[in-house]
Amino acid sequence: MAQQFNPNPQNIKKRYSVLVFIKGSTAPLVLYVKDAQALYQELSEKMVANQAVLIEKETEGPLKKVCFVSNQISALAIQEEQYM
Repeated sequence: MAQQFNPNPQNIKKRYSVLVFIKGSTAPLVLYVKDAQALYQELSEKMVANQAVLIEKETEGPLKKVCFVSNQISALAIQEEQYM
């Protein structure tokens, strides 16, 4: 859709974020990091672990630092966004 309004498609860049859905919350946490795939893998492993741990991350987006407990994660997703 961004290409529709942009005559120069080389200006369009992609960034990835990890969406963390927390139990009881209506909106996910959107975490912008350098390696979204690695964070997704790390969180998915902690999600299924038997012991609950506190996860604290520094991010590059509007949320600068975030923490949550691993047993409160209900779902994860990787989101791709286009920007100029």
